[in-house]
Amino acid sequence: MTLYFSQYAGLFIYFVICCVLAFVFFGISYIVATQNGDTEKLSAYECGFDPFDDARSTFDVRFYLVAILFIIFDLEVSFLFPWCVVISNLPLFAFWSMFVFLFILTIGFVYEWKKGALEWE
Repeated sequence: MTLYFSQYAGLFIYFVICCVLAFVFFGISYIVATQNGDTEKLSAYECGFDPFDDARSTFDVRFYLVAILFIIFDLEVSFLFPWCVVISNLPLFAFWSMFVFLFILTIGFVYEWKKGALEWE
């Protein structure tokens, strides 16, 4: 069991060093930075003009649609990276199943494009 945990010792040390450096950098920037807030820094910023409506107002559904499409295609691309790394060690079935996956993804993308979901109007 000790041999099992000793394999992760380097990773644990790296994690601890990263956490310590993050706290040190944030602390130094808080100490060194000037803390005078003027009216421009303390004002609400919304696309370069003062907010004119309540923050709890409804958004256009297109914002949500673009966000969902981004998440879907971003997650699909993230499946490609591990596959590309180990493609030489995979059997032929894994190779063709990824092409089926990409084909279905392409059909979905073309469908969304034809329906006009990518157009902002």
